[in-house]
Amino acid sequence: MYWQKTVKEEINFRSVGLHSGRKVGMTIKPAEADTGIVFVRRDVSDNNRIAADIQNVTDTTLATTLGVNGTRVHTVEHLLSAFRGLGIDNAIVEVDTFEVPIMDGSSQPFVHTLKSVGLKALKKPRRYLRVKKAVSVSEGESMASLEPASDFRITYKIDFPHPAVGTQTYHMVFSADSYDREISSARTFGFLRDVEYLQAKGLALGGSLQNAVVLDDEKVINKEGLRSPDEFVKHKILDAIGDLYLLGMPIIGHFTAYKSGHKLNTQLLKALLACDDCWEIVSHPHTPARAHAHEESVPDLKAAAAATT
Repeated sequence: MYWQKTVKEEINFRSVGLHSGRKVGMTIKPAEADTGIVFVRRDVSDNNRIAADIQNVTDTTLATTLGVNGTRVHTVEHLLSAFRGLGIDNAIVEVDTFEVPIMDGSSQPFVHTLKSVGLKALKKPRRYLRVKKAVSVSEGESMASLEPASDFRITYKIDFPHPAVGTQTYHMVFSADSYDREISSARTFGFLRDVEYLQAKGLALGGSLQNAVVLDDEKVINKEGLRSPDEFVKHKILDAIGDLYLLGMPIIGHFTAYKSGHKLNTQLLKALLACDDCWEIVSHPHTPARAHAHEESVPDLKAAAAATT
């Protein structure tokens, strides 16, 4: 049986916030089955709980932001990616400000600390969303799609007109081991000219060579260089895994993307849910396909589908 999981015990993190530039404290706590991932703003007294749910996405500029009743939490994708990578279904994430700490710009610090603490199986089956029919979205040259597959796999292609990046394509069949080994260490990246512009606007104040790969017009300026030659496309995959986890459960399907980002990733989820016969919920990744697509025990996804039509 594929049981739901949570963390064994409380874990604390502290690092700079990417946008504020201030230190951010974050505590991850165990949660009961069917809780999902819930962010809690400790600095806000009312309406301070925000579920990691596609319906709660309020902004996708530079990062994925969740919000409820005016209370927001920014840059959630790296932590959600780590949760998905390790198979963590339920957790309470308390933060003392409006963003998740950026750590080193990858999900590896989260993954390694969570693994060291350990996970706890909960006596309730995990649910999976299986893609039954292909769905795609596009904007200009960018594209993202989900189509049926027997497992969760990703094919991602990027194309940046920069000598240190260029065209990169990466394909993976998802597993906890492959995520940890191949994806989790890939850092966020940006161009020096953009960083200077954003910081002049009061954004990305916490961005530095300690938590991002930064490129000038010709090369990577971090002294240590890249962690892998294809770190750029791997980080895009890391982000996408976090964004796709906003469904609240793992996907069984093939995610394909070309020059996609947070905006298209979340639009793809909404398009999927709006197509009533394009998906079904199963309690085992290898359950045979059924004639009826949905289970009555998943009203949140039904509501999301209705909200997008």
